[in-house]
Amino acid sequence: MTIFDSSTPRGRGIDSGGFGGNLLRLIGLGILGFLLAILLLSSVTRVNTGHVGILTLFGKVTGETLGEGIHLINPLKTNNEMSIQTQTIKESANVPSSEGLMMALDTSLIYHLNPDSAAHVFQTIGADYEDKVVENTLRSAIREATASHTANALYTGEREMVANEIQQKITTELGKRGITVEAVLLRDIQLPATLKASIEAKQQAEQEALAMNFRLQKETQEAQRKRIEAAGVRDFQQIVAQGITPSLLEWKGIEATETLAKSANTKVVVIGNNKNGLPLILGQ
Repeated sequence: MTIFDSSTPRGRGIDSGGFGGNLLRLIGLGILGFLLAILLLSSVTRVNTGHVGILTLFGKVTGETLGEGIHLINPLKTNNEMSIQTQTIKESANVPSSEGLMMALDTSLIYHLNPDSAAHVFQTIGADYEDKVVENTLRSAIREATASHTANALYTGEREMVANEIQQKITTELGKRGITVEAVLLRDIQLPATLKASIEAKQQAEQEALAMNFRLQKETQEAQRKRIEAAGVRDFQQIVAQGITPSLLEWKGIEATETLAKSANTKVVVIGNNKNGLPLILGQ
């Protein structure tokens, strides 16, 4: 609207809408800046340490995977984080042996999600893949492995073998789904009390038998040593006996008499006798 002032020259007017137009422009620029800020914030996403980001567009997995740190993305896309850190599942289950006996088995599974397969796992299984796949696969592998071994073997010497069998099976099954198995640990095996007592009694009897065999072996070796020693003494006596003659004994007797006669001690020596002529010492 233009207002004509009579005090001014004809045709000159004052525009009263200038201030209102500037205000509208400022409001418009403010709204635009606010929208741009929201858009910019929506385009920036962060992935935490030990995680990967799976991008989805209107609920559809795009196949794009983000690493740790800050990223600029399409504001229409959504970032879904999944952990790739080492995870541990502890499983306690009652499992059968090859004889059909039930045992309480405590197992630990150590695993992690393969970063290259995170998008596929998120799309085909979901973020709760641990509950849906990992735990069920672990239970199945445990039952299959223990069913081929006796309770006695599991309790004594085949625990490591069973752990390896469980790990091999679960590694194959989970590897197909993009999950890497690091280790399977058998923490404890609990048998029925009566079976446990009989196994321990058998082990004690085996240990006692081994100890008895050791003692018998030791005694046999000692007897053999004594026989060898006696044979050596016998051979020595035979060799010495062959070298001793009556002439040698008489000569040794004469030497002893001469040595004794030269001694300063008082003595009585009688030379000769009816047998061999050796000196007879009567006193000192």
